Order: sequence, then C-alpha cells, then structure tokens
Amino acid sequence: MMELEKELKQKMEEITPIDRQVMEAAWKNWDGLCKPLRGLGWLEEALVQIAGIMRDDRPHPDKRAVVIMGADNGVVKEGVTQTDQSVTMQVLENMGNDLSTACVMSHQAGCDMIPVNIGGLTDGVHPKIRNRVVRYGTGNIAKEPAMTREECVKAILTGIEIVKELKEEGYQLIVTGEMGIGNTTTSAACAAVLFGKDPADVTGRGAGLSSEGLNRKINAIRSAIAVNKPDPKDAIDVIAKVGGLDIAGMVGCYLGAAICQMPILIDGFISAVSAYLACMLNQTAKEYMIPTHCSAEPAAKMIMEKLGMEAPLHAGMHLGEGTGAIMGLSLIDQALNVYYHVATFEGGHVEAYTHQV
Repeated sequence: MMELEKELKQKMEEITPIDRQVMEAAWKNWDGLCKPLRGLGWLEEALVQIAGIMRDDRPHPDKRAVVIMGADNGVVKEGVTQTDQSVTMQVLENMGNDLSTACVMSHQAGCDMIPVNIGGLTDGVHPKIRNRVVRYGTGNIAKEPAMTREECVKAILTGIEIVKELKEEGYQLIVTGEMGIGNTTTSAACAAVLFGKDPADVTGRGAGLSSEGLNRKINAIRSAIAVNKPDPKDAIDVIAKVGGLDIAGMVGCYLGAAICQMPILIDGFISAVSAYLACMLNQTAKEYMIPTHCSAEPAAKMIMEKLGMEAPLHAGMHLGEGTGAIMGLSLIDQALNVYYHVATFEGGHVEAYTHQV
C-alpha cells in the first residue's frame, strides 16, 4: 500500500457513528411539539440526523458552505459535451464573482460559496478560488486512465483537508457541488462499472446534448470501460480509471465531513456517485450524508436506492453546482424553524398526541 493510501486509511479510522442518544433526545423534543406526531416526515428525520451528527439535540447549523469541486475532464475530446473545457474555469471565476446560479441561490439559503480548483486546466485567478490542483485536467478515459492511483488518493485527501479547513473556519454544514465540463460522462462511467449496467442505461444528456451527442457519450463510456478495465470492488481504481478529480475531491469531502462530525448534503447525480464511492471506502461515513433531491439524470434514482436513501425533492433539476442540495437546505431550514418556534402541547393548551400501535 502506498504511503498516501496509508494516510487515507488512518484518517478514515477517525470516523465514528453519529450519536443515537442525542437523536432520541431530538425525537423527544419533536414529539413534545403541538402538532401531529412525526407529521413533518423527512423534515423531522433530517433534523434528528443533524442532531446526532453534531452531538447536540438543539443543533444550530448556521454557518454553511457550498463546496464546489472544479476540474476538467479529458473525455471532452470525444465530443461528449455541448461546450468546450474553457467553461469549467470560467464558471469557477463566475462563482468567485458571485455570478453563477448556485451563488444566487446560496444567498437565500445563508450559504457561503467556496469554489475549489482541484483539477482545472489552469489556476484560478479570483482570490475566492482555492487552488488545490492535483493535476491540470485528466486523461481522456476513452483511451487511457483519468489519472494515476496516487493522484486519485491525493485528490481524496485534498477534499478531506478542505472540509477540515472549513471546520476550523467555523463552518458547521457542508453542501456538495461540482463544476467540470464532461463530468456527467465520468459519473455515468463510474455508475456503469459499479452497478454492472450497460452505459446506455445510466447515461443522460447532461447539459443539453443532442441525440447524436448522447450516442457519442455512450460509446465513449463503453470504450473507457473496455480500455481501462476498472475493478468495481475498488473505489479508488474506478475513480482513477474512469472518474475525475472533481469526483475524487467530493469523495474526500464526504469523508472529511464524517471525520469532522459535520452534516453534508448530497446534491445530484455526480454528487451521489461520489457519495456511493465514499461509502465504499468507509460505510460509517454514510451516517453523515443527507440526501436532498433526485436529479433528472437516468441513474440518479438508482444511486439513491443503492445508498438506501430517498431524496425529498423530485423537481427535474440537473443543473449541478450544488443547486439541488441548496434547495434541499431550504427544507431543513423549515424543519429548524418549526423545531424552535412551534409551541409545545402544554404551551398550546392541546392534549398531547400519543404514539399508537
């Protein structure tokens, strides 16, 4: 085992289960509120999970960060996208300048945007961009591996370090997001390998491909799997051979959130693939992940099922950038709103509901 993998293994040994006793206390608080028991469904469940993660039955995840892992993907050379690779870094710059869709949505959700350049073709210019480039873009997976195994592990460790830094800066909740032209191709390639599916069953149009473009995308994924022969039981091998640096970075974010005992919200298809890969590396990390929305990409529902999760939002979204998870955070904010401001049964002069069998 290489030194970096030993380091990753050591870091993951810090992950412990969330606090069930605190969760029971949070359920008791919910059940004392003047409303039908468990009447808010997923909203109550998410808040109880956050309580267990934060080890506090009165959680206040007030300082939030949307962490965008930005990277370029060499598979773009196969004509699998509508735009060229220059868009990746341009959107990261736009995030620095507060211009992207996710930035606008983040204001309403009380989040700070944290763009991370983990594998763009160039360094980011805007001072808000955290330049942590592992390598400048990946190989074309249709013809070669995306990266070396060592580079993959380094990118995962980079994601962990980013979350640790944010924890030290006072952040309490992480929203996952990504920016990388071509990354629905790499994510679909990972999904096809992990779940033993034909690429046509897990591949969508991404950011608006034509039917001809979709066929190119499917064929590129078939070539990538044939050329690289990734091992579906080895998460690092899958990412290194047919994935991307943004995916590896997000895997690190999930592991980092579990290490730092912070709630982390799963966004859409790419984020969910990364969540699944993180769980392959450490199953306990899943306890820190909160699903938010089910992307319109074909394999999105499949991945949620494989994770044993159900996302509350089905809005046909497939924009990326963490936008679905930011929307999901608005549901969590309503849960917090009710949890702290609705009267108790005693305060509301209503006879308490009891659990019925």
